Amino acid sequence: MYESNSFYKYNYGDHPSQFGILRLPDVEGKCPVVVTLHGGFWKDKYGLEQLTSLDEDLNKRGYATWNIEYRRIGETGGGWKGTFHDVVAAVNYLSQIGTKYQLDLERVVAVGHSAGGHLAFYLASRLKKGKQDQTEDILQIPLKGVISLAGVLNLEKMWQTDCCNHVNSSVFDLIGGTPTEFPERYHMASPIHRLPLNIHQVIIHGEEDQDVPIEISLDYYQKGIEFEDEIDLRIIPKADHFVLIEPQSEAWLTVVKSIEEIL
Repeated sequence: MYESNSFYKYNYGDHPSQFGILRLPDVEGKCPVVVTLHGGFWKDKYGLEQLTSLDEDLNKRGYATWNIEYRRIGETGGGWKGTFHDVVAAVNYLSQIGTKYQLDLERVVAVGHSAGGHLAFYLASRLKKGKQDQTEDILQIPLKGVISLAGVLNLEKMWQTDCCNHVNSSVFDLIGGTPTEFPERYHMASPIHRLPLNIHQVIIHGEEDQDVPIEISLDYYQKGIEFEDEIDLRIIPKADHFVLIEPQSEAWLTVVKSIEEIL
């Protein structure tokens, strides 16, 4: 554990990227927790510092934040299946520090941007409920909800988009191949295939997003409604991919409101 005046760093594993940053609000008593998951298409050149300003804003609003790092593409163990293992392990680690910092682990929401949105919804699919595939990790922390900020909620569609744009596909690198080569991996890892999640879900997407097609969120929302899941869709007019994680933006207030509604 590393402690500074403003945060606490905890390692939940042995790899240098298996850690989280805990920030606390200046309040008395137990506080709800927002788990934040950064984007960057699962690549190792992007890290959790992307969301530091968001965490600090949430702290001022009375929330503890647990900003988690994970093994990414380009690192030993990153991609399939280490990245998926790490996000579950990171959230489960809250049970080891919750009492010490008076974290209310009955009021936890996961918020992820872009690739982090994908991982937040993957977490929801790993909640312990009934009979599950024991080859997958089980999330022990009872999330109250998950929020996707322009998340990649359909891996196949993102892979197809990359192919059509003639760019190297990060989805290919994350999963280790194409949907044809590894259909079972895509089924396990792609949130749209894990519906219904039976948890409160909020999808927020910028109308003018050029990085993750808005159709991915629209398709997921429609399928969620068909499954009668508790799911909300919020489209931000004239917004691009990154304005959702700018604390000074109007779009960020939509995110804050969504967190308040869930917790």
